[in-house]
Amino acid sequence: MKKKSLRLLALVSMLALLVLAACGTDNATDGDKDAGDGNKEEDKQGQDYKFLSLLTGGTQGTYYPLGGSFAEFIGEETGIKTTAEVSQASAANMTALKDGDAQIAFVQTDIAYYASKGEMMFDGEVIDEVSAVGNLYPETIQLVTLKKNNITTFEDLKGKSVSVGAPGSGTYANAEQLLEIHGLTMDDIKPQNLDFGESQESLQAGQIDAAFITAGTPTGAVEGLNAVAEVFIVPVEDAKADELIEKYPYYAKEIIPAGTYGSEEDTPAVSVGAMLVMQNDISEELGYQITKAIYENASKIQHAKGALIKAENGLDGIGIPVHPGAQKYFDEVNK
Repeated sequence: MKKKSLRLLALVSMLALLVLAACGTDNATDGDKDAGDGNKEEDKQGQDYKFLSLLTGGTQGTYYPLGGSFAEFIGEETGIKTTAEVSQASAANMTALKDGDAQIAFVQTDIAYYASKGEMMFDGEVIDEVSAVGNLYPETIQLVTLKKNNITTFEDLKGKSVSVGAPGSGTYANAEQLLEIHGLTMDDIKPQNLDFGESQESLQAGQIDAAFITAGTPTGAVEGLNAVAEVFIVPVEDAKADELIEKYPYYAKEIIPAGTYGSEEDTPAVSVGAMLVMQNDISEELGYQITKAIYENASKIQHAKGALIKAENGLDGIGIPVHPGAQKYFDEVNK
């Protein structure tokens, strides 16, 4: 009986050791696998992002349709689910990135500059947590009216009801500066704080006389309006454009080509740049992948502005620091 007890005890002990060894092996394997996957994820993404939020603008502007394409490209390149989201556009986008509410955003070059200096709508609040991905395309400041309204010059706006965008928005700043160059202020008009879609509806309904819209042309809201009424874009005369650029050098002369919104001739205008920005906290490697995704797939975009998004122009007009990952990409492709 004693020998049987000893043999039984030995057998139980051996079984226990085998079980412990197996558990230890499984744990070690799982641990190695987790660590390995974590390292691969870290190498690929730079940070452990489960998804990325890309802020655009209103659905009737140019940022929104382009943003959907960008989100798709970024997701394919990085493996991170990326979502394009509607927003209040440039100024709000800079604040959202500062507050950590999103990672990537569209913004006008002039608004990004104001934010970096704590000027204009960012008075006293410097935003230095955001850096540039790159320049995209010109954003035209369009003073939109209907031909039947008989507004053909900026001076004709006096006493009229005009949409100027939300206070603190890029459109509002553009409207204010163009009015200034033409000897007008907000006090000379009846300003309405409408977004692009609301401007379209209000012009169509006769509730306003004109609207400032800063966006890449053709702009969805203006195309929609032109489908039901004859649109007229008020031109910016060459001398006034020169005066504007001398005082505010981030503007450039622009031509809205004949045929846009059914026009029979080119329309002189001015523009600022559209750019993409991202949080400084995004790693160099992920920043590189985001930039690569945008510029190497832009030719696939159906919108007319897609043809203008080129790596060789990516650093043009950038008034804020460039993200290290974006700089790495541009250094590679522009050797």
